[in-house]
Amino acid sequence: PFYPDHLPLDTDNDLLVVNDSITPAVGEVTWVSGRILDARGEPMRNALVEIWQCDGNGVYLHAKDTHAAREQNFQGFGRFLTGSTGEYLFRTIKPVSYPGRTPHIHYKVKRNGKELLTTQCYIKGHPQNERDGVWKSLGDPKAHDLVSVDFTPLKDSRASELAARFDIVLGITPEADEKIVQPGRACSCIIPKGVRHRYDVPAKGERALLLTFDAPPYDPRNTVNLE
Repeated sequence: PFYPDHLPLDTDNDLLVVNDSITPAVGEVTWVSGRILDARGEPMRNALVEIWQCDGNGVYLHAKDTHAAREQNFQGFGRFLTGSTGEYLFRTIKPVSYPGRTPHIHYKVKRNGKELLTTQCYIKGHPQNERDGVWKSLGDPKAHDLVSVDFTPLKDSRASELAARFDIVLGITPEADEKIVQPGRACSCIIPKGVRHRYDVPAKGERALLLTFDAPPYDPRNTVNLE
């Protein structure tokens, strides 16, 4: 949702400054990092990580988001190509809410021109999470924990910066919970009929989304249980 319908002139991993501007975006400066791993827990090289989020006014870089004025100093979208360690890094702002949604950062992972995963990262313990339709649709508390991360003060920062780490594992791993990966077992999530979805199960000790999909507004008459 609200993936930019026009990319900014600057698409690097620093969302606080657009091109050569000297005026940074308004918000709590946050360094978001993590690793992209395969099902064996090995780092994935040349994975293109994209993030996008609303600005401090709750507005996305999208022509249809017109509920408030967009902050011109916030890039709103960034990319990072992983190296041999699978690490990525972005400088952005701590996510804020926009109408109807709890604060979150959107992620998309691509490799060799193919989209591998679309997911969202949430602020752990944020009071709006429990009222957010997408967050609640995950159902399983374990799934909630996998996509919710701490935004903590960055050590030795003189500018009150924050840090958050969100690792993503692509594929089904041997260590995964059998309730999730064993054929024929029920899943606690429901999704709209006809919506493309995929499992992305984490290796032990890692964070990733178990199930991702792009969902229209929830309608109980148009859902199916995953088994």
